[in-house]
Amino acid sequence: MDDVVLYQETARIAEIRINRADKMNALNEDVIQGLRRALTRFDAGDARVAILSAEGDRAFSVGADIKDPPKEMWQGVPGVGVVTNKPIIACVQGHCIGGAYILVQMCDLVVAADNTVFKYPEAQVGFTGGLIAGCVARVPHKIAMEFMLLGQDLPASRAYEVGMVNRVVPLGSQRDAALEYARILEASAPLVVQTIKGFVAETLNKGPAEKSALARDALLRVSTSEDGAEGRLAFREKRKPDFKGQ
Repeated sequence: MDDVVLYQETARIAEIRINRADKMNALNEDVIQGLRRALTRFDAGDARVAILSAEGDRAFSVGADIKDPPKEMWQGVPGVGVVTNKPIIACVQGHCIGGAYILVQMCDLVVAADNTVFKYPEAQVGFTGGLIAGCVARVPHKIAMEFMLLGQDLPASRAYEVGMVNRVVPLGSQRDAALEYARILEASAPLVVQTIKGFVAETLNKGPAEKSALARDALLRVSTSEDGAEGRLAFREKRKPDFKGQ
């Protein structure tokens, strides 16, 4: 359902918004696939920068929907499910838990409302997808280990102190603050911005789960392609396949 993820472009700024406030913006399959479509649209379109946000004041997202979990959460993650050299700004408020933090971690800039609380409790609940390991490439090692292993609340003020977010602003003004960044980036030289982001992506260490997701995405693109279907059909029909490169 596309309405659980909204997409809007104004000038050269795209806004991608999770629209499931009644469920604390929990991430189910519809949300993940909606994010994947929105990120793909952003990457292919004319917008030069995107803002990733969510409806409601209570939560950016409480993470995976326990009652209706996504099949492959990485598919909706910037830089993993959809790779782009265009900058993405996370705009967060309220609870940001588990897999929701992965979405924020993979953005380039982060603006947080002063009621934001980050939490990664997977060591306490007995499950992990592994993408969180990338945290150690983005914030100091001891802070990353504290956040990943202890599962304690990390308020916006502390997140700012340790470099997990760029700005903390009063609740209700986070979108305006994110737009300030976005307007600078939309007026900047896109080739320079994209080159720098691309070089940074090559410089940052990627953990095993991230590498695995990138490889799985490439393999899924092959197996679900038109050429893949044509190859299987040609084999069954005992004829030479007609590949189109699609």
